[in-house]
Amino acid sequence: MPRLPWPLPAVLAWALAWGLYRALQGLGWTPWLALLLASAAGVLASVLGSSLWRRALIALGFPLAVLLSNAAHWPAWAWLLPLALLALVYPLNAWRDAPLFPTPANALQGLADRAPLPAGARVLDAGCGLGHGLQALHWTYPQAELHGVEWSWPLRLACALRCPWAQVRQGDMWRADWRPCALVYLFQRPESMARAVAKAEAELSPGAWLVSLEFEATALRPTARLQGADGRPVWLYQLPFTRA
Repeated sequence: MPRLPWPLPAVLAWALAWGLYRALQGLGWTPWLALLLASAAGVLASVLGSSLWRRALIALGFPLAVLLSNAAHWPAWAWLLPLALLALVYPLNAWRDAPLFPTPANALQGLADRAPLPAGARVLDAGCGLGHGLQALHWTYPQAELHGVEWSWPLRLACALRCPWAQVRQGDMWRADWRPCALVYLFQRPESMARAVAKAEAELSPGAWLVSLEFEATALRPTARLQGADGRPVWLYQLPFTRA
């Protein structure tokens, strides 16, 4: 059975819990018993989450909202406002990739020694978010031509303001053209790596690099592996790839 795109499972589970909570109160149940049963329904609905933290959000979202609403005397619908803001900043279809994983400042230390690039080489941060990865790449490759692509237009705007020396555009990283790139940098999710490998093999030229912070492309044998200053591994793969 295909999973619903995130955060729709959370929205549906919370709506179910709120509806049950109001219905039970309308039938004369005490607020605490109605809260207990509606929260139990939310816990059962947490199976819709595809990861541990998403299941936790689904399970805990409703009871926390009720308790805070009662404390602050806020209406239930007010809790949809942060969700609407989240959807604006990070649209639904982008949640299949990393929501927002900032690259630590020194995470790419030593990358240029293992993956040297000529001056003017084109480097792409695929899913650049607020620009932390571009800043780390700029420090590592000061003579490179840096590009970033980000699906969320608010994040793209903030990234362009923070990284005026890079060319940042709004778009789908999976539809972006990787062919001119000498290096593509990713800080995504483990589930995204197989897709990244397939795209890199289809579009990157021999000698180009695919670089992933923290998450390994398990189907490939890495060309090199670095240990970042914060302890995260940096996985380097040079075309043509070698299968593991």
